[in-house]
Amino acid sequence: MINRLNYHHLYYFWRVAAEGHLTRTAERLHISQSALSAQIRQLEEQLGTPLFLREGKKLLLTEMGASVLRYAEAIFALGNELLATTTSQDAGQGGQLRIGSVSTLSRNFLESFLHPVLGRQSVKLNLEAGGLEELLNRLAAFELDVVLSNRPVIADDKHPWRCRTLARQEVCLIGPPGLVDGPFDLAQILRQQWLVVPSAKSEIRVRFDLLCEKLGIEPRIRAEVDDMATLRLLARDAGAVALIPAIVVKDELGKGLLEKYGSVQGVEETFYAITVRRRFEAPHLKELFQLFAMPA
Repeated sequence: MINRLNYHHLYYFWRVAAEGHLTRTAERLHISQSALSAQIRQLEEQLGTPLFLREGKKLLLTEMGASVLRYAEAIFALGNELLATTTSQDAGQGGQLRIGSVSTLSRNFLESFLHPVLGRQSVKLNLEAGGLEELLNRLAAFELDVVLSNRPVIADDKHPWRCRTLARQEVCLIGPPGLVDGPFDLAQILRQQWLVVPSAKSEIRVRFDLLCEKLGIEPRIRAEVDDMATLRLLARDAGAVALIPAIVVKDELGKGLLEKYGSVQGVEETFYAITVRRRFEAPHLKELFQLFAMPA
């Protein structure tokens, strides 16, 4: 007789191992602690080895328990991927794209990335904005196909991220027409003009601060903000010079509402597409990666 693995037992083990506490896990799963203990004991009997050691109220994994946990994580991640893959086909032949973008990302950049599929009625787009950590959790659970970010992430054994560089955009000094006269002089503008800049959390600001330190300049900062939508508004209305990627204000530049005074050499914004390893990539995602080009 074939000895088949009981996936219910494995699932309960996986949840307890993740929680590290039997009582809390039982409460979350809405079953009794004794029933949960019995499920895990049956799994241990089937595998012929203990999976947990007790240390006070905590449960610690044995060496074999840690090995079984890695299998459980892979098995249930594959199940989540299966559900995500079938869900992504619910818009007919076109399929569905579920895209997360960090809240600090330029909406113009997001539109440029999606441009190849925006006109296709067969493609259903689900767009979600949020913090990077929150979006990565949803990506790991296969609830998103890709996360667009202006911050990179590093993969490890627990989080096998794939972080693809999509584009790099020069950062410029931009403001109302006529605010800065004469040829572009970066040092002079930094010394004389009030500035609106990204917050210290952004890659742009880190590079800008290093540049100012190198030049020996203490910039006159009127405002610092942590999202590009607000920075865009201040560039237009604050009567100051904004440190901002040109793509963020491309419409205002095109209409003459704002003027690009010059590029800030050595300061740029990098855009990343973060995915997880999966057997079947979401429809059209590979196409978007191939077709995407940063607008001039």
